[in-house]
Amino acid sequence: MEKFPAEEYALAFFKELGYVRKFCPTCKTHFWTLNHEQETCGEARAEGCAVYTFIGNPPTKRSYSLREMREAFLSFFERHGHMRIKPYPVVARWRDDIYLTHASIIDFQPYVTEGIAPPPANPLVIAQPCIRLVDITNTGPTFGKYVTIFEMGGHHAFNYPDKEVYWKDQTVRYHHLFATKELGIKPEAITYKEEVWSGGGNAGPCLECIVGGLEVATLVFMQYKVINDKFVKLPIRTVDTGYGIERFAWLSQGAPSAFHTIYGELLDKIFKMAGITKINQDLLAKVANVSGLVSLDKTAGLFEIRKKIAAMINVEADVLDKFLFPIENAFAIADHTKCLSFILSEGVVPSNIQEGYLARLLFRRIYRLLRMLDISDKLYDIFDLQIRYWSKDYPHLHEMRDEIMEILSVEEEKFNETIKRGGSLVRRIAEELKSKGISKIPVETLTELYDSHGLPPEIVKETAETEGLAVEIPENFYALIAERHMQTPKPTEEVEHEKWLENEVVGLPEIEELYYKDQYMREFEAAVVQVFKDKHIVLDRTCFYPEGGGQPADKGFLMFDGEKAEVVDVQKVGKVIVHKISGGKAPKKGSVVKGVINWDRRYALMKAHTATHIVNAAARRVLGQHVWQFGTQKGIESSRLDISHYRRLTREEVKKIELLANEAVLRNIPVEISWMPRAEAENRYGFRLYQGGAVPGKEIRVVKIGDWEVEACAGTHVQNTGEIGFIKIIHSERIQDGVERLVYSVGVQALKAVQKNEELLWRVSEILNAPLEKLDKTAEKFVKELKEANAERRRLIKEIAKLESAGVSAEAEIEVVREISGVKLVLRDFKENIDVDRMVQTANELIKRDDAMVAIFYGADEKTARIMVMAGKKAVNKGVNAGEIVKEASKIIGGGGGGKPNFAQGGGINTKKLQKAIEKAEEILKEQLMHK
Repeated sequence: MEKFPAEEYALAFFKELGYVRKFCPTCKTHFWTLNHEQETCGEARAEGCAVYTFIGNPPTKRSYSLREMREAFLSFFERHGHMRIKPYPVVARWRDDIYLTHASIIDFQPYVTEGIAPPPANPLVIAQPCIRLVDITNTGPTFGKYVTIFEMGGHHAFNYPDKEVYWKDQTVRYHHLFATKELGIKPEAITYKEEVWSGGGNAGPCLECIVGGLEVATLVFMQYKVINDKFVKLPIRTVDTGYGIERFAWLSQGAPSAFHTIYGELLDKIFKMAGITKINQDLLAKVANVSGLVSLDKTAGLFEIRKKIAAMINVEADVLDKFLFPIENAFAIADHTKCLSFILSEGVVPSNIQEGYLARLLFRRIYRLLRMLDISDKLYDIFDLQIRYWSKDYPHLHEMRDEIMEILSVEEEKFNETIKRGGSLVRRIAEELKSKGISKIPVETLTELYDSHGLPPEIVKETAETEGLAVEIPENFYALIAERHMQTPKPTEEVEHEKWLENEVVGLPEIEELYYKDQYMREFEAAVVQVFKDKHIVLDRTCFYPEGGGQPADKGFLMFDGEKAEVVDVQKVGKVIVHKISGGKAPKKGSVVKGVINWDRRYALMKAHTATHIVNAAARRVLGQHVWQFGTQKGIESSRLDISHYRRLTREEVKKIELLANEAVLRNIPVEISWMPRAEAENRYGFRLYQGGAVPGKEIRVVKIGDWEVEACAGTHVQNTGEIGFIKIIHSERIQDGVERLVYSVGVQALKAVQKNEELLWRVSEILNAPLEKLDKTAEKFVKELKEANAERRRLIKEIAKLESAGVSAEAEIEVVREISGVKLVLRDFKENIDVDRMVQTANELIKRDDAMVAIFYGADEKTARIMVMAGKKAVNKGVNAGEIVKEASKIIGGGGGGKPNFAQGGGINTKKLQKAIEKAEEILKEQLMHK
């Protein structure tokens, strides 16, 4: 990363107040201070530049709670000409590159910072809840310097070429005024440290503000875009500040940890639950003073840090480790449960993908920490405390309480199931590793087990060590996992077009989109702007809708000079729309064409698109506010909507969704469409707008269905819900963990779906010879009789098996018995009666009497040959592996098979080679016994 020259930081403010620029020999950075004798930057960090001096000795004129500090910050900047802005959500659905809001500037990137849209105010001030899961490992051990959820106070100014608001010098003056006049911190206690900041694709010089060893604010002067690690000047220079509201409050209280300041009585209750009742406050304060030195991503491990700290405060490392273990875990539980409460309150469903993955990571870490303190039964109590505590400032937490608790219950259930299944998986992996001479589970395997199977490394360690394998868990394991998934690009519904067109359309004028001016327009005239490869036509205007947002492209015809070319595809490429034609000649550049769209198709898609919005809103009303659109595809005969939900939809829930959706249709609600400035739309309708994901542009197109639903949407819609006629949900399924799919038809297609189901019912009625009104009872009767018949069949097969097994003899015409290396082999040809149940039952009866026996049963009808091998426990111990026998023997009959060492089955279509396959099976058995 590039460095900035010294003059970028040499401000008039520093000169006026007598600050001097010095170099820190420890962390190798420059800093500004009023203390000419100061040797280091004064920040308590891993490099050891300083320790905290504010613990028990706050430098402010009074103590502030978190709420009081937030209000002091916001009010101060309001008095200095800034407009207070409501905080944005912690789930960044307006962004297409990140999942969670990790800084206040995220709210305004990239649209405001790159000049695409104006800011909601200029200058503005905001207290933004932020989540940084990359700090998850450091949360407890750093005593609150690092947390996963925090409030960032941001005062932002956006400086345009023709309008300067304020820049570096005034930004530092504001900070100094807030710290000294508002909070009462002495000027000489404040150090300003030079740094380079980069994030969200932007960069600039910055100053870190340090008081008492604690970095309390970062003042960033964003003026570059980062392209290939190079800084490119932006037309807009942004003041991007980050005041740590929790850190300032901690500083003002001088408490042993930031957790004491943030959580107060709530932390005391967690301590009490965990049995942490008698804390050596003197020792805690000593550790707190040096806790700023802890950073697990830059050091070998926590215990090594413990030893260093123990030496500094003259305590045995083991004693210190035992003292801190429960306290730091309680700190982390307080932080993580608050963080997950905020994430779940915004509709995130824990899953294996996207933000759902991060929610699951948090839950499983919380559950592990609770187990370590032996208080996993307090999970719901702690979340309830968090919701009550924070609802005063963030009321949506209380509104979502019941849904949060339900999601936690489902997630706990899933996690316990994962742990149960995980034991056998880890044992199998351990067996494989040991067979290769590996005595330690690699980190890559731990990561794979967590990513693919949800098994935390601590659970893996418990099982692996009983199998004789060592496991070393990296201290920053969860931080590495979180960082990797936070950087995963979001999936989008972006349409793929022919890439070569991108270069061809550069410089062409923006097209007039007639389908937005009149969605009911069926025909139009337009001039041909360009023709590519006699197939791709660019017009100056069109009412052909290009594929996008889950809505297929329009089809139809272009007519010109007596010719008629079929339009088979329409794509938006940059600012133009390209029509792909098939058959006939292409129109010439500059000529005039008449476009005619396939209206029946378009109208069906318009109804399907509006129906999608209706069904989505109905699902949210039935299932809860956690429901968000995950994906959608509109069609002529049927459409689909994927929604976030934490369990399988019940038949009753699907019926309720369908009923509500049709009630909305029958209400004949007007569908209003308008273009609105981004900030105005967000302020009026909230971030529910972004059901379909991030929407680019200065203005967004808002589709509002009365009081039913409102979304940002680029698709075509009907004028009122009554035009849809009827919605029928024809299918639902779980497509992945946390995502449910609803498939539905609208209008005439919905009626056809109903008629199809009716036809099936009539057919079943005829087959069962029962009237429709008695069909359910008749079906129940048939199923009951079938179950009884199957049970009787199984009983008879077992009886036959007993008789057959009792009659084993070497003289049997279809049976051979011989001994091989202490194992009795029974070969039996079942001829064409290849009933697998009978084979299995007979083999079971044989092995019950002699577990040193191997049964190889086989048979063939006209089409299929089957082989089944079963081995008793003693036979398996002698080296018999039924799975390997069947696998190789089945190849000879042109098929496949396999299984476990004690049981396997296979088959093939080459019935004539069955005898050779059995000879091969016996040969493999002999080899297995010889090698053993």
